[in-house]
Amino acid sequence: MNKQLIECVPNISEGRDEAKIKAIASVVETVEGVKLLDIDPGKATNRTVITFVGEPQPVIDAAFLLIKKASELIDMSKHSGEHPRFGATDVCPLVPIAGISMEETAQYAHKLGERVGKELGIPVYCYENAAQEPKRKNLANCRSGEYEGLKEKLTKPEWKPDFGPAEFNDRVKTTGATAISARDFLIAYNINLNTTSTRRANAIAFDIREAGRVKTEDGKPNGKKVLDENGEPVRIPGKLKAVKGIGWYIEEYGVAQISYNLTNISITSMHVAFDETCKVAEERGLRVTGSELVGLIPRQAMLDAADYFLRKQERSLGCSEAEKIKIAIKSLGLDELKPFNPKEKIIEYMLEDDQQKKLIDFNLADFADETAGESMAPGGGSISAYVGTLGVALGTMVANLSSHKAGWDERWEEFSNWAEKGQTYKNTLLHLVDEDTNAFNKIIEGFRMPKDTEEEKALRAKAIEDATKYATEVPFKVMETAYNSMEVAQAMLKDGMQSSLSDSAVGILCAKTAVTGAYFNVKINAKDLKDRVFAEDIIKRSEAIYQKTCAIEAGVIDYVNSKM
Repeated sequence: MNKQLIECVPNISEGRDEAKIKAIASVVETVEGVKLLDIDPGKATNRTVITFVGEPQPVIDAAFLLIKKASELIDMSKHSGEHPRFGATDVCPLVPIAGISMEETAQYAHKLGERVGKELGIPVYCYENAAQEPKRKNLANCRSGEYEGLKEKLTKPEWKPDFGPAEFNDRVKTTGATAISARDFLIAYNINLNTTSTRRANAIAFDIREAGRVKTEDGKPNGKKVLDENGEPVRIPGKLKAVKGIGWYIEEYGVAQISYNLTNISITSMHVAFDETCKVAEERGLRVTGSELVGLIPRQAMLDAADYFLRKQERSLGCSEAEKIKIAIKSLGLDELKPFNPKEKIIEYMLEDDQQKKLIDFNLADFADETAGESMAPGGGSISAYVGTLGVALGTMVANLSSHKAGWDERWEEFSNWAEKGQTYKNTLLHLVDEDTNAFNKIIEGFRMPKDTEEEKALRAKAIEDATKYATEVPFKVMETAYNSMEVAQAMLKDGMQSSLSDSAVGILCAKTAVTGAYFNVKINAKDLKDRVFAEDIIKRSEAIYQKTCAIEAGVIDYVNSKM
């Protein structure tokens, strides 16, 4: 359910030859499961930034092919450009996006580096979170001397590459070296002001950014600088860590902006940068009117922003993901200068475009038509999961209504917590709507396997058994989730808005239907299993959940009748 996603942002030392750039970037798309998101060439720097995303192994496979192609088409002995560089693929950072830790991402960076060094004969230095010693954490140290100093650098024991040859041979002469890392997601983020003054925008940027401003003797921007014992200017640090910023005027929009690079959104998030900028702007007599996201953003960053603003408003955090995305867009003013399309700006949503349409993507009428059609799927298992989804959605609705009820302001967080629980159950059950159909399809695939030889028969029998086990486990998961989800509606029956008593009760009845329907599916699938120990155990556990659910349903019916 929680797919691991990483982004890869290789910078190649070619920004002028369109044919070469296209040939290098296009190899990424030959790897299944990897999506090429952006190609951004720079002529002056003679450098191109390429962005792609996918699950970890396909991404590093694609990165390897890109580094290989760049080494074939770019000759570093003939390269010139304004940007620091030391290799055909100069840097290749891996960025965790979803479902994966920085430590795991660093392991993939090492795996990629080892393969590049061994198979391509390119010296590799690992930096940032993939660095294997402190001095290599900083890219500038790894790349010091650039390509022109690489021959001498490779002779120094302290600068032996992490992977690949420690010599400036004929191949390295053309490929140079490559720096590979695991790093945090960097967001390019602009905040709009109600002024045309670049100087005023810069003043706010200096208040906010980590580097702050240079200290002067009289405290004025153009005053005499205060120097330390080494003769370096003393700086007054800004309010936020992991933030770079500068003010500028955008003629296209007729306003001044503060242009930020948020270099580690786990330290300073987009919404914190926005809110702190609002405060500083107001202190300086200015007003933030909105903001602009340059490039892409992880889904979680938008959801975190929504939660931040919902908490400030003392509103329930248990609303849908789509609603949260809208709240984030409006709270940050991301649509002030031009429309903000989540499908084009949120990384995970861009990936969904290539996926096969799921049952939960159908509208209600089409879902009913699909169910009523001649095919055997979706069947009772998927319908049970969906009925359970509707049940917990009703309980969640009552929690959200209760959170916003006049006179109950001090209880908003109590009901918000219930609504968040409900959303978690709802999302699990929604996933199981399609997963039940997928499990059934695996059984069909097993029956379609060849059975001409004894070996084929054995493989076919095992595939059918494994698929049937999974098709038994999925409805059991529906049972567990629907049963557990009843706690939300039960709490709302007791403590929520009493005018919504019947809604909570219907939620319980839907959950009971989901449990019963899934129970039938567990039993009908388990009867065909050869592994009777597994079959009898899962049926026994299912029976226990079913009986407890029936007891809850009976109690709820009696309770609701007593209140009406």
